[in-house]
Amino acid sequence: MIPLRNIKRYAYKALKQPGYAAKVLAKRLAASFCYRFAGGRASAPEAVTIFLTYRCNLRCKMCGQWGEGGVTKSKSAQHVREELPVGRLKSLADDVAPFRPNITLFGGEPLLHSGCVDLVKHIKSKGMHCLVITNGFLLEELAEELAGSGLDELNVSLDGNRELHDSIRGMPGLFDKIMAGLKKIHEIKSGSGAKSPLINLQCTITRYNYKHIEQMLDVAKEAHADSLTFHNLIFLNKAVLEKQRKCDEELGSSSADWDGFDFDPGIDADLLYEKIKDIMAAKHDFGVDFYPNLFKGDLELYYKDPSFVPSGYKPRCMSPWIVAYVFPDGEVRPCLNSTYSFGSIKDGYFRDIWNSAEAIKFRKALKNSKMFPACSRCTELYRY
Repeated sequence: MIPLRNIKRYAYKALKQPGYAAKVLAKRLAASFCYRFAGGRASAPEAVTIFLTYRCNLRCKMCGQWGEGGVTKSKSAQHVREELPVGRLKSLADDVAPFRPNITLFGGEPLLHSGCVDLVKHIKSKGMHCLVITNGFLLEELAEELAGSGLDELNVSLDGNRELHDSIRGMPGLFDKIMAGLKKIHEIKSGSGAKSPLINLQCTITRYNYKHIEQMLDVAKEAHADSLTFHNLIFLNKAVLEKQRKCDEELGSSSADWDGFDFDPGIDADLLYEKIKDIMAAKHDFGVDFYPNLFKGDLELYYKDPSFVPSGYKPRCMSPWIVAYVFPDGEVRPCLNSTYSFGSIKDGYFRDIWNSAEAIKFRKALKNSKMFPACSRCTELYRY
């Protein structure tokens, strides 16, 4: 439900957004009950993540979609361009509004979707919590629109200081462009007295930046961030992927998108742990956490064995009882990197798709297995 290792993270959210935290807790309790007793059916989801577009204007080294080994680069141009029109997305928001899930807009780069800000406004008009995850490239141009949209949270990806971030993201000048956008949003908020959108910086720990992650503390201060989260790297290997493919065959689906995460992390876990210890021992004016939040021994095993599940988290996945992913083709899926579909919003209502026969089949199979092989490196395993 809420792993003990995530309590600090949840408590910080509760202080910043008490209504949001209370709603999350209630939804988690209902989902936990359904996981145990509802035979594959689920209560109304806590969250709906809308994958607005596959398109991205960056080629970040570690990205499983567009990075050095990214799988989206091999997709057809037609696939990459596929997007739901904003009218269809607004209809989806209308459909889910009665049970008020938290809506996350994701990609690719979601701000490349021409209707993104308009969709945020519509979601907020329906009383739902909304979060955008962005690489920050378009923040300066869209600062006024985003600040005035009612958006609750803005999650911005940063990897380090100017030189390091631009190197990893493959675009000189990007860091300054992002910071200019964040400064503009801060000025708009300060001028109006608004508290939202909260600015959450997200730093993915990789071989390129793990020796320098303390740089992000100064970056967060400069950005007037409300929180800073360091994400342990997502990666797999061929042995885990082969086991995952056997599960996919039984379900009639594919997890080929996980292939973009097949690489050696190249991270010295002992050195990383010392960095983590120093960062967490200091006091900060903003929330700081690491996710998954790992003990020293678990951190070492996490980076040595892609099939390892840290002891601070339960070896079972509850995500398909709690969150749904809606893709640019309209398919509602239980996982970001699986083609398994509960149904399409082009053919029916989300509220019917959520507990369709396909959804129940998937949840039963997952509960029977507790988790699938690739789950060990999915962030959702450690969230719930």
